[in-house]
Amino acid sequence: MVEVLVVRLKVAVDVGGTFTDLVAVNLETGELFKVKVHSTPRAPEKGFLEAVKTLLKQVDDPSVELVVHVNTVGTNLFRGQLGLRLPKTALVTTKGFRDVLEIGRQNRPELYNIFYRRPDPVVPRERRFEVLERVDSDGVVLTPVDENELAKVADVMREIGVESLAVCFLNSYVNPVNEQKAKQFLTKILPAPVFASHEVDPEHREYERFSTTVVNAALAPVVARYLSAVTEGLREIGVYSPVHIMSSSGGLVDVEEAVSRPVACIESGPAAGVIGAARMAEMTGFRKVISFDMGGTTAKAGVVVDGLPATVPEIEVGGRVHMGRVVKGSGYPVRFPSIDLAEVSAGGGTIITVDSSGSLMVGPLSAGADPGPACYGLGGTMPTVTDTNLLLGRVEHLLGGAMKLDQTLAEKAMKKVAEQLRVSVLDCAWYSLVLVNLQMARAIHIVTLERGLDPSEFVLFAFGGAGPMHAAELAEEIGVSTVVVPPSPGLFSSLGLLMTDMRYSYVKGFVKLLEPGDEHLIEEKFRELETTAYNSLRNKIDIKQFRVIRRIDMRYYGQGYEIEVEVSKPFSLRKAVEKFEMLHSSIYGYGHAGEKIEATAVRVALIIPSGHTKLKSAVSRRSVEKRVRKVFFRDGFHETVVLRRELLGSGFEAEGPLIVEEYDSTTVVPPEWRLSVDETGCMVLRK
Repeated sequence: MVEVLVVRLKVAVDVGGTFTDLVAVNLETGELFKVKVHSTPRAPEKGFLEAVKTLLKQVDDPSVELVVHVNTVGTNLFRGQLGLRLPKTALVTTKGFRDVLEIGRQNRPELYNIFYRRPDPVVPRERRFEVLERVDSDGVVLTPVDENELAKVADVMREIGVESLAVCFLNSYVNPVNEQKAKQFLTKILPAPVFASHEVDPEHREYERFSTTVVNAALAPVVARYLSAVTEGLREIGVYSPVHIMSSSGGLVDVEEAVSRPVACIESGPAAGVIGAARMAEMTGFRKVISFDMGGTTAKAGVVVDGLPATVPEIEVGGRVHMGRVVKGSGYPVRFPSIDLAEVSAGGGTIITVDSSGSLMVGPLSAGADPGPACYGLGGTMPTVTDTNLLLGRVEHLLGGAMKLDQTLAEKAMKKVAEQLRVSVLDCAWYSLVLVNLQMARAIHIVTLERGLDPSEFVLFAFGGAGPMHAAELAEEIGVSTVVVPPSPGLFSSLGLLMTDMRYSYVKGFVKLLEPGDEHLIEEKFRELETTAYNSLRNKIDIKQFRVIRRIDMRYYGQGYEIEVEVSKPFSLRKAVEKFEMLHSSIYGYGHAGEKIEATAVRVALIIPSGHTKLKSAVSRRSVEKRVRKVFFRDGFHETVVLRRELLGSGFEAEGPLIVEEYDSTTVVPPEWRLSVDETGCMVLRK
């Protein structure tokens, strides 16, 4: 009798704008399986399931133990993606506060444009309902909520077909009793899901709390439908494993959490690559890393210091991005910890045009997956960054040769732009490459120079399908002398998912002037929050092993902004103040030693190890297949050696210019750069 050896797999899927990437690891041997298929933007679950089906055909007797996934539906919903619509969402709030969402803050995205219109509220005024209730700033209930009034409001909502409901009362973050009563009552009599602000974002500042809760309510039905389609589709093809989702803060959460708090995962897409860069940095011994992810639609930059990605406490969704920065006031605030990222429209599919002044312009429009760059031969007629790299000899094909690129179509598309500029097609391609690199350099400067960090002290980790092609010349632009290209760079966000722990974030808001006797009080708040976190998780996931990260929001008395300060257990006020003043000086350039300090929130993150993926070590190889082609660099065409990455073993070294091709990406090593392969399989480029 022949024993059948089951291949135990952990599968990660990243649905991008152009391609859907899948990486699976054999949990016994560390062997990787890679799949790359075209995305299906109108129905992203189709591309997801197609990638999994392709994997199952490649592996004999597979057993999928866990599926981890990047959920981009929330982001796409607020970008107006075709095929997605905002559910009919309603708001129940304190009498006199129905217009908080519309008043917002006084940020004006276009200060001198008197005709500028703010984005329409997620909930229009006719679906914002007031009830008579009141809790004061100390948490004292002045007016209890009236169930008869709630019943009348519920009748109206039922008539207009409300699909999701947010309950946001004033000062509920201090005392949620009225919100709790309203949610319990409305949940019983309405078919729509109900979300209360004290559960979604229990912090001060009612506009941000209301906005976060309303966005959460609007996302929930869409995310629930998508994840239901994914899990049901997996069952249909014989995969019954749990599904975990990447959160915006850089950890995994279960499907239940993603459905009940979808704001936690609204920026999950870019986070996976940064976490992967953090894990690879630990393996390779680099302390300061710039994460650079260039895919088919955008390029994203983040920063990792000592293994910890930089985070921000609040983001805006659905807003405009200008030169990598989200324009304040142009979108909807969402207050949830997120990886600090700058994003620019600079991907392989980014379209090259001439603007009204006759200048070359790269982006912001993208050819996407359909029709894609001109060289794909799928109907695209506008030149893109991929066409540029093809014309310069840097790339010849995609997917390891399975997808051929048409140089004639690329030339024809680029010629339209070149003629408008009165330059040759080759010059137009080179200028486009320089321009897109400048745009990506700006994104890196946002997360380094604008955060008080010197990029020259960092190593550039380059990944994404197009990242390694631009990395070395981009590094020269920002003053970085070392570039690391990890294994499977075009699928690295999926690989990052395999390296990610589960992470659940909790916060409790309050406003308290800190005094010497407050250590016990703050410690008690931390313990209460940790107990809440543990109790909410113990019934749905295995949390035998976990670690807790504690943070407290602090500010000088009278300030309108806070700094998150990581603190130890038990809480020490002296150490917290010292760390706060040090952080304030490093961020803002000054401090006020001895001034009164307020705390505004305590935060707890539970980190549950998911079992880090062990990858195969790089193998030493001696024979390397070489061929030569002409590649254009700054001073003209160079005879350039082309290598296959799978044949480059640990200890391999070579001088540029070089092209290194692999299934999911291509790496360009310019003249005056040197390539080596370390024991982890990473390619290290040094100037």
